[in-house]
Amino acid sequence: MAASDYSARHLSVLEGLEAVRKRPGMYIGTTDSRGLMHCLWEIIDNSVDEALGGHGALIDIVLHPDDSVEVRDRGRGIPVDAEPKTGLSGVEVVMTKLHAGGKFGGGSYAASGGLHGVGASVVNALSERLDVWVDRGGATHHMGFRRGEPGYFADPPSGPTPDSPFTPFVTGSELKTIGKVGRAVTGTRIRYWADRQIFNKSSRFAYDELIARARQTAFLVPGLTLTVRDERSGTATEESFTYAGGARDFVDYIAADAALTDTWEVTGSGDYTETVPVLQSNGALVSQEVSRTCLVDIALRWGNGYETDVRSFVNIIATPKGGTHHAGFEQGLVKVVRKVIDANARRLKLTGKDGAERIEKDDIMAGLTAVVTVRISEPQFEGQTKEVLGTGPVRGIVARVVETELGAILNSAKRDTKAQSSLVLDKVVAEMRARVAARRQKEISRRKNALETSALPSKLADCRTHDVAESELFIVEGDSALGTAKLARTSDFQALLPIRGKILNVQKASITDMLHNAECGSIIQVIGAGSGRTFDLESARYGKVILMTDADVDGAHIRTLLLTLFFRYMRPLIDDGRVYAAVPPLHRVEVLGSPRKDREYVYTYSERELHDTLADLKRKGRRYKDDIQRYKGLGEMDANQLAETTMDRDKRTLRKITAADAHAAERIFELLMGNEVGPRRDFIVAGAATLDHSRIDT
Repeated sequence: MAASDYSARHLSVLEGLEAVRKRPGMYIGTTDSRGLMHCLWEIIDNSVDEALGGHGALIDIVLHPDDSVEVRDRGRGIPVDAEPKTGLSGVEVVMTKLHAGGKFGGGSYAASGGLHGVGASVVNALSERLDVWVDRGGATHHMGFRRGEPGYFADPPSGPTPDSPFTPFVTGSELKTIGKVGRAVTGTRIRYWADRQIFNKSSRFAYDELIARARQTAFLVPGLTLTVRDERSGTATEESFTYAGGARDFVDYIAADAALTDTWEVTGSGDYTETVPVLQSNGALVSQEVSRTCLVDIALRWGNGYETDVRSFVNIIATPKGGTHHAGFEQGLVKVVRKVIDANARRLKLTGKDGAERIEKDDIMAGLTAVVTVRISEPQFEGQTKEVLGTGPVRGIVARVVETELGAILNSAKRDTKAQSSLVLDKVVAEMRARVAARRQKEISRRKNALETSALPSKLADCRTHDVAESELFIVEGDSALGTAKLARTSDFQALLPIRGKILNVQKASITDMLHNAECGSIIQVIGAGSGRTFDLESARYGKVILMTDADVDGAHIRTLLLTLFFRYMRPLIDDGRVYAAVPPLHRVEVLGSPRKDREYVYTYSERELHDTLADLKRKGRRYKDDIQRYKGLGEMDANQLAETTMDRDKRTLRKITAADAHAAERIFELLMGNEVGPRRDFIVAGAATLDHSRIDT
């Protein structure tokens, strides 16, 4: 089109909800299942805003078999009287007018999640049918909409459907009164059918996501009960959530590792001013400076792991991409921890090279679980999807609250709190040292590689292949077994690393102690992929790591200690299926031959298997030597026996170590190897009666 042919008549003006239907992505992000769920959140959040303001403590969410969804609350109910400017009922204004609602002036809601006034009207515009029932003023009021247009449906006796004949209002809208309720009964009920002309046919309401959001909201609004009922499969499934502890309970729920500290709560507030356009009585918008208050509620705790889980919220709306409140939390956290560590530098032995290193954010965040919540009037979100908070002054307020309140906790003179604070500081410093050590090791490795030299331990008997997938590292118990294993291995692809006795129990020890332990350090160095947060699976030098220990109680103990090290600091190896336990035999039975057949050897791996084998030989009339050899250690085998039973790929048995249920595995490791003695004592007492005393080497 030539420039001269392009004039004002070619411009389109989309009015009302027409713009929403034309460009739904501007308002809900996408038109797949995520957009479908976003619409549902808009309706639920309106009900939650009522509960947040102290109006109603019960919300029901029902997924009906006909793909409609219903949300009921016991709030004040949408206003049913006429709105002065438009002459329409409050229900119709809320459901059909963009940027209309009770959350602009600050008088109806001190803090809310819906701020743009488009949530309910957008859902209405994108619904094939939407019905609203309001209990207010002793009566139940109703209005129906078809793709955002008000009118009434002629429903069959079987119930409402989006296919029922629809008659739009022509001369005037009508909010029908369809029943009576008690004067004290108030609330809103909304049921809608998403418009399949807008949403993908494959989009569905995600029950698990809905459950997670309902649970999250119940944590953030203490005392609120949310019930989710799914009737789509024919058999109703219902779950209900109520929590009284707020963010503190939320942190305890989401924390994945064992606690290093109690869950601490940091609360405070701050005032700020901002210039906003205010609607005057004559309809004009005038910029005014208004005063705001920001309430800060943070719960946090450190665990013995190194993963970080910080979740931020504004007026119960999740902000997964953070924003000014999240940035303020990190700013205050880093500042106060650095200050406390500087004050305790002598106790923490931050001298020499360590003293020159600066504590970084990642050192502090390791093992931290936190829920950061702020409540403010009319927050500025970046976009309708509300994933990022943009209100600038909130950052400074949150940072000051964290610096002041968390500083008081970390400097507390109370015995328990002081002990926990010391553990946090030790952990942060240990993380810093581990990061520095990893960086130095990486630099050393780069220099060594450049010179084609090796910094590997001298006791490592390495293999010749450079194919990681083919290579195997045997971690062998004791030097005596090493000598036999060297003769039994296939040196092309099998490497050997001996360890001396029982390594450090890393479940109890700090990261610093682990790194300083010679055996742990050698294992980490030989595998070559780092440890903890810096572990890089792609850098691992071996395709299989095989723990080869004696088939006795001490061997099982050593294997458990090794698995604890791998689980805590090299867990990606386990998750990738690269860690195995060798299965050496317990007995060797020499079966006597006949004149026509040489003698043969049968290996068994348990007492039961031995008895079954002997019984089978007797049944077949085979003779065997009564002097049955029992291996108490790998060193008692000769090279041929060790190769045949434990190392030869064609004949050996390996047990793959997995951690499919990481949380269950973590609890088992903590029970067997952790600091809490009581649960371990109970476990031992409970299992004492089943102990086979013959298995104890005495």
